[in-house]
Formats: sequence, structure tokens, C-alpha cells
Amino acid sequence: MAEIKTKPLFTIRLQVGEMQPVGAAPGGNRIVGVVGGGTFEGDRLKGTVLSGGSDWIIVGADGAFTLDVRLVLKTDDGALIGMTYKGIRHGSPEVLAKVAKGEPVDPSQLYFRTAVFFETASEKYGWLNRLIGLGTGHRPPEGPVYDVFELL
Repeated sequence: MAEIKTKPLFTIRLQVGEMQPVGAAPGGNRIVGVVGGGTFEGDRLKGTVLSGGSDWIIVGADGAFTLDVRLVLKTDDGALIGMTYKGIRHGSPEVLAKVAKGEPVDPSQLYFRTAVFFETASEKYGWLNRLIGLGTGHRPPEGPVYDVFELL
């Protein structure tokens, strides 16, 4: 098998505000998290996360969170980039209870991974349209933080 290689892209910090409990859905308990903003920074791009994004979460019977997120990033030079990702967050019942209470947890105790895609009309950042990103996350009380990598 070929070895998977990555290159750091950026770290993104999200501010998640209101959680909207939709309730029991066919796939599990649906919750929508409204993203109020945030920041991202890496060697090749940095900027802010615009408010209005959302995370359409399904909490399965096993307690795992399936994430479906759409955001708009604004680079420090004014380019807009759509960012979408799907992912999974799970851990022991004790760790998930701490996260739910807003308590800090050791990132190694939480499986938190995402598959990331981008779209932009910017020529400068058009290279993002042609890559797949991978994210590893953790969940401090302030909101989710992801290290996003370009899959080479």
C-alpha cells in the first residue's frame, strides 16, 4: 500500500453559538449548531470564519456525533472560500459528558476526524478547489479547534 502523506494547511477555531435541537430523526438525534464566527491561520492562508455557518449533527444510538458542516472563510486579503466537511466525534460516555458540560478534555481521549473540501472563485486560492483536506479536532470549552491538512 502507498503511504498517505499530508501537508499542514491551517488551524481553524470556531465559535459555536446556539444549538438548535431538532429531535429524533431517522438516523438519530438531530442537533444544529450555529457557527457565529472564528479564525483560521496557516502558512498559505489565514483569515476569519464568517457568521452563519452551521453543523448539522446526528447523535447516534452509540453516542457518536456525525458532523456535516458548511462554512464561509474570508482570507485576510478578502477572498471568500466555501469550506465543507463531514466527520465523526466519539469517545467514552464519561468524556462525552464532560464535552457536553463544556469541560476541557484531553484531545487523545476523543476521536475527532473530518474530511474537508473547499470551493472558491479566487484565482489566488483556486488550488484549494483541487484538494482533499483531512482534519483532526479537539473540543475545548470555547468551541471546536481543527488542524487541517492537505492530503498529498
